[in-house]
Formats: sequence, C-alpha cells, structure tokens
Amino acid sequence: MTKKRIKVHNKSDKPDNIVLKEHQMIEDCLEIQQQLPGFMKDFFLYLKNAVALSTRHAYLNDISFFCRYIIAETGISKASNVADISLEEFNRITARDVNRYIGDYCSRYTLEDEYGIKVVENHNRSLARKKSSLSVMFKFLYRDEKLKQNITDGFNPIKLPKPQPDAIKRLEIDEVARMLDIIQQGTSFTERERVFWKKTQLRDRAIILLFVTYGLRLSELQQLNISSFNFNRGEFKIYRKRGKEVLMPINRTCEKVVKDYIELERPTGELPDEDKDALFISIQRTRMTTRAIRNLVKKYTALALGTTTDSGYSPHKLRATVATSLIQQGFSIFDVQNLLDHDNVTTTQLYAAHRKNAKREIVKNFEWIEEEK
Repeated sequence: MTKKRIKVHNKSDKPDNIVLKEHQMIEDCLEIQQQLPGFMKDFFLYLKNAVALSTRHAYLNDISFFCRYIIAETGISKASNVADISLEEFNRITARDVNRYIGDYCSRYTLEDEYGIKVVENHNRSLARKKSSLSVMFKFLYRDEKLKQNITDGFNPIKLPKPQPDAIKRLEIDEVARMLDIIQQGTSFTERERVFWKKTQLRDRAIILLFVTYGLRLSELQQLNISSFNFNRGEFKIYRKRGKEVLMPINRTCEKVVKDYIELERPTGELPDEDKDALFISIQRTRMTTRAIRNLVKKYTALALGTTTDSGYSPHKLRATVATSLIQQGFSIFDVQNLLDHDNVTTTQLYAAHRKNAKREIVKNFEWIEEEK
C-alpha cells in the first residue's frame, strides 16, 4: 500500500519542514501510545504538556521497551501484547524488578531480526536515562492513584562519571584552519573523491563554517532554509530545542560562503516541493539528512586530524571547538552560554577549564607594585 503524502497547512511562523518534522514525531508518539496500556492515558497527557516533544518521544520508547521486557522476561504479566497488561499486574512490579531490568538486562541485551542478531550495550549515561523515564512514569501513576506504592524510592542509584575538561574532544585552532584549507583546496582526496568534492565544495565549506562559527546543533543546521536568511538585515533564524526561535547575526565570512553556495552551486532545477526552500541539498537533490551532515563532518575532521573517518569528530565536537576557542579568546562564559544555548552555565564552565596557562596569565597581568627602574 502506497503511503499517502502529507501536505502542510501551516499558519504558524515556523517553516514547513520544521512543522512536518514535529508532525511526524507526534504521529510516532501517538502510535506508541496506542500500543501501551490504557491506564496510562493520563500520563500521556502529562507528557504532552510537561516535556519537550523529543523528550516525550524518548520516554514513550523507553516505557514501551520496559513493558515488552515485563511480558517476555518476567512472570509478572500473562498478557501477550503490551496494551493488554492490566493495572493489577502493573501494581505487582517492585523496585527490585526495575533494578534488575536497568542493572542487568539493559546493560547488555540482544535484538534479533531477519538480518541477524544485534548486541546492544548501554553504559551508565544511557541506563540513567532509561531509569529517569521509568521514574517519571511510576511517580505519576502513584500520584494519579493508579499505583498503591511509590516504588521509585527503591531504585538503585546510577553513578555517572564526572565530566573531565581534559577529556572533552575538540579541534584546536590550527586544526580548524587545516580543515578549511582541505575543503578549499581539495587536498588529501583521491581522484575519485575529488570528483564529488568539486560538486559539493561550496556547500561543504558553508556547512563547516556555520558549525565552527556558531556552534549550531546538528538539527539546527539541517533545518536551515534559504528563507531563514535575511541578508539585508544581516541575520538568520534558527529553531532551538523546545521550539525556541532565535535570530543570529551573520558575519561577513558566513554571509559570503552561504551566498556563494546559493548562487554558484546549489541545484536550481526541479526539487521536491518539500525541499525547494531547503538550504543544503544533497547530490540526490533533496534536503541533506542529519546522517549525511554528520558523515560529512566526520570526514573533514578526520582529514584535519590525520586519522581515519571512524575516528573523526561529530558536529557536537565542533560545538565544543567553538566554546573553547571563544573562551580562550577572552569571551565571557555567559556570552558563550548565550551563543550556544546551554541551559546551565556549569556546562559552559567545563570548556573554560581548557584555557591554557590561565593562572599564569592572570598573575602576570595583575601586578600591584610597578617594577622599579
């Protein structure tokens, strides 16, 4: 059966591509909800109004996976489908059951499909998120008087490693310069790779420069449209997490590379209706996917680092590059926090620890008594 094409009737200020992406995620959430027990209906309403859409989607996936575990791996429920798990059976779940699920089962399990068996390993950060999803659900069902006890008090703690500034991966300033030179000159490529490079050189340069100038998140860059840019006013619009709309000033370098790409390289022929306004277009003449952009960044950072593509850096590492570079140049951590949209300044402070010889510079330039001549 052919899947029907979705048309966007958009009366908001958001671009159609962002509205469509949100719609698809909402549809995914509704589909997962239909497969979960009916007594969770009020909890679904709570998630809809209390958390970001991406968080709601992640929580529902985690809870669905937990319910499938209850059926397949324990004797708590006799249901054959997740939706058939009864409230009485759910009340039998104890903190011990959840601890075993998080600490034992989720740390390493296998998934089997027609293509083979996939081994999944989760480290503490992933386990902590799964625990958080279940904690929110069990607390709500207890407050909603669906469950007789609040079992979350018995959940085992999960120790997360303290972030170490020295472990933060990022490019040094000279490595950024080398990467931009590789994109500009086409060095380090094989003859076959140069064929593709010539077709996408201006696009790739614009993508990398926007990343290393603004520290954009992958989704923020992937969603950019031509209409996002107002060159007369020297600004462009991005959509942050939780739907925040932000205007960013554009500097001369980024304005030039984006204009060069649009005017000299971006395809001008027939494009799918939903991608006609997309800024970054793939060779297949559609909006670049987040996966394609991530692979592009890994390729160029690997060349700059002199390593293999698998060891190249993700777009998030370019956010770290921007943060550390700005702080090393003397910008306030609060200004950097504002640029990168960090929820908490303590996140930005991690990058401040990278500033080399900070103590030496402070003491050297803070003399109380002038040197006698």
